[in-house]
Amino acid sequence: MGQNNQQTTSTPPSGAGGIVIINYGAGNIQSIKFAIQRLGYEAVLSDNVEEIINADKVIFPGVGEASSAMKKLKSTGLDKLIPTLKQPVLGICLGMQLMCNYCEEGDTKGLGIFDVDVVKFSNTMKVPQIGWNEIYNLKSELFEGIAENEYMYLVHSYYVPLNDEAIATTEYGIKYASALQKDNFYGVQFHPEKSGDVGEQILKNFLNFKL
Repeated sequence: MGQNNQQTTSTPPSGAGGIVIINYGAGNIQSIKFAIQRLGYEAVLSDNVEEIINADKVIFPGVGEASSAMKKLKSTGLDKLIPTLKQPVLGICLGMQLMCNYCEEGDTKGLGIFDVDVVKFSNTMKVPQIGWNEIYNLKSELFEGIAENEYMYLVHSYYVPLNDEAIATTEYGIKYASALQKDNFYGVQFHPEKSGDVGEQILKNFLNFKL
């Protein structure tokens, strides 16, 4: 893992493009923006193509139902844009799931960034999974300074099976991928903005990535 625990400042961590949170009407964007502010940075909420392309870091949140969220992305052309981005991109919760090939929820074709499908927890499990659960098998600089088996906050009924792009594992009836990485794309099933100091450290690590 690289050294990413740099001192935060009130300016974007690198470059002139700053931090953009994609605002497409399906995300818990204010809580993410406030978490970033607590770290000493400012983020812009935007669905503007040029702003997103020129951003230094992009956060792709999501809360709600997969097919409805994808329709919103398609209505603005963001479904075509997001897979082409070259800067670090972080998908959160439904945002991560939409970055996969397919989601069983709403029979939804995803963005195809991560080569895996999203499936529903077994009917024998209480769904949605709501609350704190452990992450382990941490494999990315995204988790610099994070200990194994820290607790993160999750709310979801669908999950990503373990696969070659998994960089964190969680267990809820079965073991599943609670974080993914492919090239400049990262995804987390949990909500770092709602996961206390550990979650904020993960956000800080992401914001300190160098292009």
